[in-house]
Amino acid sequence: MGAGDSAGGLEGGDGAAAKVAADVASAVAVLELRHAAKSFGPVKALLDGSVELRAGEVHALLGENGAGKSTLVKILAGVYQPDSGQLLVSGAEITLHGPAAARAAGIAVIYQEPMLFPDLTVAENIYMGRQPVRAGRRIDRGAMNRAANEIFAQLGVVLDPARPARGLSVADQQIVEIAKALSLDARVLIMDEPTAALSSVEVERLFRVIAALRGRGAAIMFISHRLDEVFAICQQVTIMRDGKFVLNAPTGELDVDTVIRAMIGRDLGEMYQKTGTVPGEVVLAVDQLVRENVFYDVSFNVRRGEVVALAGLVGAGRTEVARAIFGIDRRTSGSVRLLGKALPNGEPAAAMAAGIAFVPEDRRQQGLVMDLAIDHNVALASLHRLSKAGFIFRSAERRLAVTWAERLQLKYGRMRDMVSTLSGGNQQKVVLGKWLARKPSLLIIDEPTRGIDVATKAEVHRIIDELAAEGMAVLMISSELPEVLGVSDRILVLHEGRLTGEFARADATEDKIIRAATGQVAKAAA
Repeated sequence: MGAGDSAGGLEGGDGAAAKVAADVASAVAVLELRHAAKSFGPVKALLDGSVELRAGEVHALLGENGAGKSTLVKILAGVYQPDSGQLLVSGAEITLHGPAAARAAGIAVIYQEPMLFPDLTVAENIYMGRQPVRAGRRIDRGAMNRAANEIFAQLGVVLDPARPARGLSVADQQIVEIAKALSLDARVLIMDEPTAALSSVEVERLFRVIAALRGRGAAIMFISHRLDEVFAICQQVTIMRDGKFVLNAPTGELDVDTVIRAMIGRDLGEMYQKTGTVPGEVVLAVDQLVRENVFYDVSFNVRRGEVVALAGLVGAGRTEVARAIFGIDRRTSGSVRLLGKALPNGEPAAAMAAGIAFVPEDRRQQGLVMDLAIDHNVALASLHRLSKAGFIFRSAERRLAVTWAERLQLKYGRMRDMVSTLSGGNQQKVVLGKWLARKPSLLIIDEPTRGIDVATKAEVHRIIDELAAEGMAVLMISSELPEVLGVSDRILVLHEGRLTGEFARADATEDKIIRAATGQVAKAAA
């Protein structure tokens, strides 16, 4: 897969891709991991890791957080050495003593958040340590840029190799990492949650690149929580649960229910268990809310015991409305009332004091202090109750954290461990615990299950349902239509900053929501 191959060969046409696909079944696996096991002290992270990757095939690796996926990937990347098991590349058993050995064996890992050198150019990042040189040992930048351009042409993307890496989107950074892998003649590409931070347009481009790689005969492992993507681009699926593989089958022989049942050990229907409640008094009343150039004339209410979802496409203004309600962003006009009392404009402290909790979309940057312990994070929003004369009572802080850890079924080692050591789903529970410890009247939760596994999603849905059943008002923002339909009592749809649809749970369908989200229908009465 050198840079000198022609772009036309990579685009390949349907014929080339079809030929590669036809050879997949009979081909020797490019990479095969057999019954790998890995323990860290008493913790058995991987019991039976087995997977086969074949040329021209996109192979999905699925499983909930803690299933052993990350440990398996690190074994393939040479970061960990297995305690037992075999690793074969092109039929020959090998041992990877480090990441350099994995790269030499043709294995490359494309992480969700690539780490490039921001002050170097795109081409310099691709050829770091391997730059072509001319007389006098001077770097031949022209040759380097031409080689990078050839690889981008093969991938079907346009990217300036001479521009600095600083400021590149996550999607473009991933393309640079893929180009680096191709420049090293990688035969196996492992993509770990590659679409988690991408827009729909960027996802489509990445899928075209993956199709091009497949057409060249690369073996690709695709790790994602988004099952629609798995069914769209993967030919084979391996599912892990509790440290071992539990299912391996062609994608065409599976459906969503079967995949989820294998991942979590129960049926899809159990993900959305809705307790029937009768909404009570109005907790939140939003009237003609406007933030100039962002959203206009937004009016709605949320009642006690009710889950109201804000739906819409990216950029519709959902998060911005929530931020204005909480006071993070100032509103241009309109009013926000909580239990009948007007909230001042642009004052989050006043919103908190009135009884609003806000769980942001970006839990790592906005919801947690990653270098603090779990118990410190849980207590952050309740320090006024845990301190006296400026001193925090450590025992009270620990009791508060343990109470909410038990309530939310948090999985952790010690309360003193940094919150960064937790899985994404458990980090989300810590953010929830931090705010629920204040006993709010209204919970605003933005993308409650983004980036977490299917089993933990079900737990978060259960928590939201329990809170509503106990009388809390919940305003939820979600981009996942099954979640919107399964969790909420009422759905509000935004399109370009305006409310275009309002649906009661019984009347809502995916088609109605999509039509409202794309501005195809006028506002409908609930």
